[in-house]
Amino acid sequence: MKARRGDSDRHEGFGRILANTGWLLGGKGVGAVLSLAYLAIVTRTLGVADFGRFALVLSAAQAIRTLMTFDSWQIIVRYGQGHLAAGLSDALARLVRFCILIDMAAALIGCLLAALIILVFGDMMELSTDMAVDAMAFCAVMLLTIRSTPTGLLRLFDRFDTDTLADTMIPVGRMIGALVVLGAGHSIRGYLIAWGAAELLCAAVYWWLALREARGRTGSWRKARALDARRENPGIVTFLISTNLQTTLASVGRQMAVLIIGLFTGPTGAGLYRLANQLAVALTKISGLLSRSIFVELARTRTAQGTDGLRLLFRRTNRLAMIAGVVIVALILLIGRPLLELIAGPAFLPAYPLLLMLGIAASIDLVGVSYRPLLMATEAAALSLRITLVTTMLLLALLTLLLPLYGPIGAAAANIAAAAVGFVLMALASRWILRN
Repeated sequence: MKARRGDSDRHEGFGRILANTGWLLGGKGVGAVLSLAYLAIVTRTLGVADFGRFALVLSAAQAIRTLMTFDSWQIIVRYGQGHLAAGLSDALARLVRFCILIDMAAALIGCLLAALIILVFGDMMELSTDMAVDAMAFCAVMLLTIRSTPTGLLRLFDRFDTDTLADTMIPVGRMIGALVVLGAGHSIRGYLIAWGAAELLCAAVYWWLALREARGRTGSWRKARALDARRENPGIVTFLISTNLQTTLASVGRQMAVLIIGLFTGPTGAGLYRLANQLAVALTKISGLLSRSIFVELARTRTAQGTDGLRLLFRRTNRLAMIAGVVIVALILLIGRPLLELIAGPAFLPAYPLLLMLGIAASIDLVGVSYRPLLMATEAAALSLRITLVTTMLLLALLTLLLPLYGPIGAAAANIAAAAVGFVLMALASRWILRN
């Protein structure tokens, strides 16, 4: 009976991954359609050069946000599972409050860092004084609209449906904003205001939904002394640092590519690369969705079923990711070029080789999407961090070597090489974890 019960639990775990990914994919499907629409508006109204300047501001803001934002949602899921199962609602409240304080402190420091970077490098990115001020304001909005903590609460309570609803506010807000800016007279400043308003809308909806779900389940806030969470959750600081560094290294490398290309080739090259990267990410969006669902379920399975359940669930998700990666590459080959021309127009067709190469790199990441969640859920966060550090350093080194010689094509090739090395290292580490 125990074996049958274990098999049932494992099937339920895989089913929850599919269901939760389905919810996220539904929201991201809506977002992907809207993103193609507002991307078409922005590229066709701004042109290649101004879109490149807009892309540089967005990439700088996202790089700084990634650098300073902690993935506190993973902390809430990782440590909140135990408190929730044991009925320790006050301890869960202290954990949540600890994450809020960390997020707020990081956001404030990030605002100062953003101002410094834009003041120092604004001229190199060909930003006028007015645009530099707009960029600093946009960075501040991106940093202060904290969403990671409420995201963690919704995923802890297995409310991926409401998580999806809140996340959809970004593309919905951008689409509405793009239409308003289009009607009022398009400009880079107008689109930055629209993108900032979408961030505010998304954060407000996230907090409203998360606090509604947490009511009566997180204990008394009066007893929620945040610093007690360090004592009640052994290893939380190490886990916090590891998750933040991994997210920073994995994402900053991609955002830095746009900034480095902008410095070498100017806004036009940066705009083409940014457009190709956005389309590649849109076509491989399922990678990030699977990763979020897999991490939540692996953490739950490890707590409830141990290593055997973890091993079976990992293998099933790995097969699913491999199939998805092959399908995505086929889609890019079939519809990539016509999709690029339909959205941005003939002026952006030189971005197609970049789209193909970046799509291949993203598909490699998709095939290995189960590896990092497994390491993070099995006390191997430090190992995952070391691998991410190696691949990011490799990416930056290849960018430095190939970009001056081959331009944006060299940057795309660097992404493929780094993705392949990361895949092999993560696969070997995951196999070692499952054997021990």
